[in-house]
Amino acid sequence: MKWVPHDYQKRAIKFMVSQAAGGLFLDPGLGKTSITFAAFKILRDKGYVKRLLVIAPLRPAHSVWPGEARKWDEFKGLKVAVLHGPKKQALLRSDAEICVINPEGLTWLVHQPEIEDFDMLVVDESTRFKHTNTQRFKTLKGILNFFDRRYILTGTPAPNGLLDLFGQVYILDGGNALGRYITHYRLAYFDNPDRQGWAWVPRHGAPEAIYAKLDPLVIRMSAEDYLTLPELIFNDVEVTLPPTARRLYVQMENAMIAQLAGGTVLAANAAAATGKCRQIANGGIYTGVDGEWEDLHEAKLDAVEEIVEELSGKPVIIAYEFDHDRARLLTRFPDAPHIGGGVTAKRFREIETLWNMGEIPVLLAQPQSVAHGLNLQKGGSNLIFHSITWNLEDYDQIIRRIYRQGQEQRVFVHHVVAKDTVDEAILKLLASKDRTQKSLLNALKTYTEGRS
Repeated sequence: MKWVPHDYQKRAIKFMVSQAAGGLFLDPGLGKTSITFAAFKILRDKGYVKRLLVIAPLRPAHSVWPGEARKWDEFKGLKVAVLHGPKKQALLRSDAEICVINPEGLTWLVHQPEIEDFDMLVVDESTRFKHTNTQRFKTLKGILNFFDRRYILTGTPAPNGLLDLFGQVYILDGGNALGRYITHYRLAYFDNPDRQGWAWVPRHGAPEAIYAKLDPLVIRMSAEDYLTLPELIFNDVEVTLPPTARRLYVQMENAMIAQLAGGTVLAANAAAATGKCRQIANGGIYTGVDGEWEDLHEAKLDAVEEIVEELSGKPVIIAYEFDHDRARLLTRFPDAPHIGGGVTAKRFREIETLWNMGEIPVLLAQPQSVAHGLNLQKGGSNLIFHSITWNLEDYDQIIRRIYRQGQEQRVFVHHVVAKDTVDEAILKLLASKDRTQKSLLNALKTYTEGRS
């Protein structure tokens, strides 16, 4: 099959070829992988680079990157090796020009002498490196100087706010734009109103100053500007907790509020307390350290089942958060396969194929496990959030599995919301984060369009 790049893809290729470091902030469906292959071929043929290392989540590493090379005639000559499994060392020492590894594999790779053979780096879904205190970031930081050219790829660069940018941008320039230390970045652009270090708010004028710093480094393209996509419709379905569950929820919420009001609660404790409230709203709660859980109510299950029945056989994806959510959903949809924790890469590919063939009427999906590397737009256009994640990146990316190039129907996203619970706060929080991210992306788009 012949790959004919669109004008916007040509612009992105030119961007990569023309500068040694850059961020491609491109929505899913715009062809980040093909753009990267095309740029690598040009750079290789000109003698600027010899070998490319791609760091990608495990699923895209196994399916998207090798699959894209096999799919298009222009890239079939590229030798792509996935450095995972018992043969990874032999593959590393092979003549593969492009090696793909997941972030967890970096610990092994840095001890291999062949690491010095790579002169071009691409970090796919770079938000995996947004936290500079993680081992994966520290490991990557130690080898950045091996690469003459460095690029990051993501459609959601700031899922939880502008602090998320620091680690990703550091990969590109070693701290030139935003500073060498996250502490200096925070002090330069953010205020800390709670004085505890976990609520940093951009001060007046900071976003614009950050956008200006990123201007030479990144290019932003949104799917809505370059692809003809169907309408995206959101539908909130309210449910009421039954009295017993409501009493338990109020007790848990009061305890959470008391913790927060105390002024000494750690962020981890607040997240744990909020997690309990979310579980009760969903209909179950963990009761032990070994995964034991208690069934509390079926209000959300009833609402999900009603939506599925109203769809009259149209395929639907049901997003869940906790393992006990999936267990309870299986009581209503016992034949539904799931894509989530513990599912192998091979099984993911099988489910992806069956879904897109229309063979799966109901598919259960954990957002954090399917956020990247799956194309599900051919099999259906309905997504139900039984459990609403408050991670904007996971939330946006699971929607983008079906709302992307190739989708021919209107896409419906149904939120099942427990009334007067943390569910309502999460939706508002997602909207707040989305505004922060959209302001970043829109500003960057204005900058990059002005340069073209």
